Amino acid sequence: MENTYSNRELVKNYDIPLLVLTAIISLFGIIMVASAGGEIKYVIVQIAACILGFAAIGFLTVWDYEHLSQLSGYLYAISIILLLLVLIPHIGYKANGARSWFRFGNLISVQPAEIVKIAFIITMATHINRVSDRINDIGCVGFLLLHVGTLVALILLQPDFGTAAVFLCIFIAMMFFTKISYKYALTGAALLGAAIPLAWKFVLKDYMKDRIISMLHPETDALGTGYQVIQSKIAVGSGKLFGYGLFGGASRFGSLPERHTDFIFSVICEELGIVGGLVAIALLVAIIIRCIIISQRARDNVGKYICIGVAAMFLFQGFENIGMCIGIMPITGITLPFFSYGGSSLITNLIAIGLVESVHCRSRAINF
Repeated sequence: MENTYSNRELVKNYDIPLLVLTAIISLFGIIMVASAGGEIKYVIVQIAACILGFAAIGFLTVWDYEHLSQLSGYLYAISIILLLLVLIPHIGYKANGARSWFRFGNLISVQPAEIVKIAFIITMATHINRVSDRINDIGCVGFLLLHVGTLVALILLQPDFGTAAVFLCIFIAMMFFTKISYKYALTGAALLGAAIPLAWKFVLKDYMKDRIISMLHPETDALGTGYQVIQSKIAVGSGKLFGYGLFGGASRFGSLPERHTDFIFSVICEELGIVGGLVAIALLVAIIIRCIIISQRARDNVGKYICIGVAAMFLFQGFENIGMCIGIMPITGITLPFFSYGGSSLITNLIAIGLVESVHCRSRAINF
């Protein structure tokens, strides 16, 4: 359906609660990066990413998400190219055992998988919509699995199991809101259960197994693989109710590695206490709920699936990051949306919000 509303009228239809929540959580994140990072360059990068991200929200609100849907074939091809390029030595940059980055100078690093998350949400939403009337055909299910499986396989080659899991969770969440038969869900669950012991024996590398073991029993190697888990839990618990205050956590003196990235939630709890941690969780949950609400008002299924994909991305990443900070999930390097340091991560999150706003603005325009 062609939209006849002007850009000014579309902007008036912003979902204000979502926009306000996004502004608050982004500012909160910048403050925590400043408190945890220890270097001014981190704050500069985060502020710059925030400005670019909010500009993207404005741009995407004006640009109909349906136009992006029509470009889904090109977006998927670009995704494949980016994930292939990053695997090539001297093009992709290797850090923490994974070749997952493009690096430009000493300051700017871009993780292509973050960009591909957005492309995947759009392309998968378009794909599901196109086959919605025959979603239970085995051929359609096979091509949907190939769609997600190709991207996941390339990400696993980096290797980055955490990001690969994010893609799978986005896919599962989208499929949950289709009319797919329960038999596929049961079959998938059975295959996944059978694959776990095989993956442990033949796929997971020793350091990956050590991370899982250290999650369950960090004390067995307190100065090695269990060190980060133990220090993270100490930081979370030491903050008690209201914390030590900004820039006041003891872990800032080096006891907790990756404070400004992987373990930013531990810093929040240490410096702002359990109250600060609950506020951070509440803000993220409120954004997720808002995305789901907007999905139910979308003018079409493409918009609906885009919002569900965005909500699933935030939900899984938040659960995994917070889980690893408190010792109930393995350490994977997954960032906490809007809080962890990382320009490409923050821009990706804000672009995702822009897509949801685009869906909302046009649902309001059609309904008025």
